[in-house]
Amino acid sequence: MKSGTRKVLFGGIAVLGIILTVISLAMVLSGGKNEYRGIIFIVGMCMTILGILEFPNVHHTKIVNIVFIFPMLFTFFVTVLLPFLLGIYYSFTDWNGVEAKNFVGIANYITMFKQMDFVYSFVITSIFTILNMILVNVVAFLLALLCTSKIKGKDFFRAAYFLPNLIGGLVLGYVWQFIFNKVMTMLLAGSKSMLTNPNLALAAILIVSTWQYAGYIMMIYITGLQTIPKSVMEASGVDGADGITTLFKIKIPMIANTFTVCTFLTLVSSFKQFDLNISITNGAPSRVLGAKIVQATEFLALNIYNTAIRKNNYALGQTKAVIFFIILAIVSLTQVVISKKKEVEL
Repeated sequence: MKSGTRKVLFGGIAVLGIILTVISLAMVLSGGKNEYRGIIFIVGMCMTILGILEFPNVHHTKIVNIVFIFPMLFTFFVTVLLPFLLGIYYSFTDWNGVEAKNFVGIANYITMFKQMDFVYSFVITSIFTILNMILVNVVAFLLALLCTSKIKGKDFFRAAYFLPNLIGGLVLGYVWQFIFNKVMTMLLAGSKSMLTNPNLALAAILIVSTWQYAGYIMMIYITGLQTIPKSVMEASGVDGADGITTLFKIKIPMIANTFTVCTFLTLVSSFKQFDLNISITNGAPSRVLGAKIVQATEFLALNIYNTAIRKNNYALGQTKAVIFFIILAIVSLTQVVISKKKEVEL
């Protein structure tokens, strides 16, 4: 087929496909019911893609790349970027989960910061994040050292330590709730469950979170430790360096970038903790704070969920979600910058 004829043919197919796609979208936006709009949309998209792919052009390779990457970009826009932008807009309205009738400005933000439960949730989430980040990384690094040593059966230990991470957070939470409420109180006769004490309930979540997540972080540390050249380790042995010196002077500095990755992952996962929180304590027990009663272990994610779903205040819940994202972004970026500087120093 001649180049000119090919351009006309496939150019026409592409244009017709675009027209059909626009018509189908117009049917959806108009609210009218048409049983053929789905078929028209699919045919239109197929014709558009076919016309673009087969249309002769000096930039054909770039066009093909754009066409194939478009579904991923479109999906990301529809499922992530667009809901995020709409969420910011809804935070300035009286959105009820279906529609937003009035624009209320920053009223939701003012209400949010006046609520003691939100402020408390932020504080308790920050405390949990710091403690959990330290505990998970320390335990994971020690397990990684164990599993990269000359101990027998280290492959078994790797699999055993990683196994808890394969169990879903909700299922794991309910299992450990039973352990705290039934098993431990039976073993320690006359004792009360940890989950009935505000301080011990937080410790219980820390224990379960560390037990679940340390195995996953351990695998990353193992990968980092295995990248250390054997020649360096042999040279340190020849120079007479003991285990402690080798650890602090060679191993830790050489896997500084691994520490950055692991601390970032644990920080983000800790700050977003939801499934273990809702399944182990569901925010309980209560705590008196001044003249207010708050849920002692209600982390930010659970507080947002309760505000939007249980209290049916979607606008305020969305407002908290926006602030939650901003705080998480600032904390995460700050942590990465500080860790990168530490890498250079090491």
